[in-house]
Amino acid sequence: MDCRAVTPWQPPPIVISGCHNMTALQDQTNMSFINEILNYDSLSIVGLQKNTGKTVSLNYVLDRLPIDRKRIAVTSIGIDGETTDQVTRTQKPEIYLRQGMYFGTSEMHYRQKRIVSELIDVSDENTSLGRVVTAKALTGGKILLSGPSSASGLKRWMKDMHRVGLDLVIIDGALSRLSLASPAVSQSMILATGAAYSTNMTTLVNQTAFVVELINIALTNDFNLNLLMPIEKGVWYVDSEGALHEIKMVSSLSQEIHFEGMDDCKTLYVAGALVDSFLEKVRKNPKLKTTELVVRDFTRIFASPQQYRMFLKSGGKIRVLQKSKLIAVTVNPTSPLGVTLDSDTLCAKLTEAIHLPVYDLMKNNVDDCVPQSSQTKSVCETQTHTMRCN
Repeated sequence: MDCRAVTPWQPPPIVISGCHNMTALQDQTNMSFINEILNYDSLSIVGLQKNTGKTVSLNYVLDRLPIDRKRIAVTSIGIDGETTDQVTRTQKPEIYLRQGMYFGTSEMHYRQKRIVSELIDVSDENTSLGRVVTAKALTGGKILLSGPSSASGLKRWMKDMHRVGLDLVIIDGALSRLSLASPAVSQSMILATGAAYSTNMTTLVNQTAFVVELINIALTNDFNLNLLMPIEKGVWYVDSEGALHEIKMVSSLSQEIHFEGMDDCKTLYVAGALVDSFLEKVRKNPKLKTTELVVRDFTRIFASPQQYRMFLKSGGKIRVLQKSKLIAVTVNPTSPLGVTLDSDTLCAKLTEAIHLPVYDLMKNNVDDCVPQSSQTKSVCETQTHTMRCN
């Protein structure tokens, strides 16, 4: 077979059949997906679970963005780019940066880099792996990313990147990570899901659809945004006159929750995690029937789909302080245990459930995941992990 040589910075080649490569420009069905990213100044690529294809999605996007027209920076919540998964011990795709891209990573991983780079900045903020180093890739290649670990640190890093003239900041994140830095700080988002979460297709589709529903929760009003955004701890309420009051409890996780003296509660704000028990108590309290419940962003909602929907059906209203525009969903139909779901069926069911483009970036053929008669079109793209064909 004839395979084109892979230059050092390039990610694994696109394969249609055999070993024929295809560029992003040739794949016109994908261009709207990439072009929509360019409408925003920040993007999070978020995995519903480990091994759902998040890094493949990141590489896919990084390889197709027009770096001749856009200045791009990338960082990670946590650690990304390892060759081996630390939990499952399975092989993982590495992160590939192109020449000219900027990146933020820890001092430890900056020293381990395999690319030539220009040092731009070393932050004052410390992480468990050292300070966050910002640099520009002078050659393309592989990189380990471990960026800011706090919400304030991530926001500050993004703001610094925009201030020096960068057009797009990309955040590699995961919902399964216990991190104070939320991916919802970005303007746009791509969600990666797959059989690693569940090999039961119905369960996988339902849970993914629920997460998409949470991502799409509407923002609260401007008054609440300005008043509540600085508050990062506790449970608070806003009365009809706009006065802010703290409810004397440790958090929404507290076993004893008392809502006395809240007859005039217009907005109830939970700065931490929103769980089933708290949601149920609010739903059953007649004094809070018309109250708007606000959380910082969708990652703070740990309520079950059943309790969440019971709350909405009873007339409850939930809003957020931070929201990202969900651009697309990617799927990896293969679990780390080797169980593979039918990609076409999975894409079709997901598209029907969420009404968004769904992409299988690992598929061996480029075709539509759903029949042409479907109102919402879902495109399966093609990518392999092999660097060259034998």
